[in-house]
Order: sequence, then C-alpha cells, then structure tokens
Amino acid sequence: MLADRYHSRVLKTPLEVKRALVYALHNHRHHGAGLGRSTPAACLDPLSTAPYFDGFTARVERPPQDAPAVPARTWLLRIGWKMHGLIASDEAPA
Repeated sequence: MLADRYHSRVLKTPLEVKRALVYALHNHRHHGAGLGRSTPAACLDPLSTAPYFDGFTARVERPPQDAPAVPARTWLLRIGWKMHGLIASDEAPA
C-alpha cells in the first residue's frame, strides 16, 4: 500500500536536496540488488527521467524526445544542490 511507503517532508537545504536526487536517480540499483540483479554503475534506470537529468558528472546520452517532466522551479532544485557537487554515476544514497 502506498500510504505505508510514502513519507512527505519538505527539503530545506542544498545537501538534503542532493541526497534526495541521488536516492531517486540511483534507487533502481538497490531494488535490482534485492532481486539478485547487479546493475553497472553507469547504467541509468530506463523507466525514469534520469536520462534527461543534467546534473551528472559524466556525459549522459539523452533521448531525442522532450523530457517527460516539468523543469525545476525552485532555487534549491535548479542550482542550490550543486554546491555539494554533481552526481557521479556510481554515487550511492547516504
């Protein structure tokens, strides 16, 4: 049930936002490992918007179509989190 797994919390600092992005962009590795699958560090979740994300340290091949998400509007999500560095392809959630 979604209510058991959903936790809403306002992110207030650049570091909190970066950690949330790392979690969202690399969480597929955690779930794959739970199923006995290994995922290469450079592999992005093809069912996510990760290929459209422009905050990775390495260049990412982007699909030709427009991103299926709206651009970030807040300073924290557009710029602020980058104070703590871009996200590496092998970075794991803290």
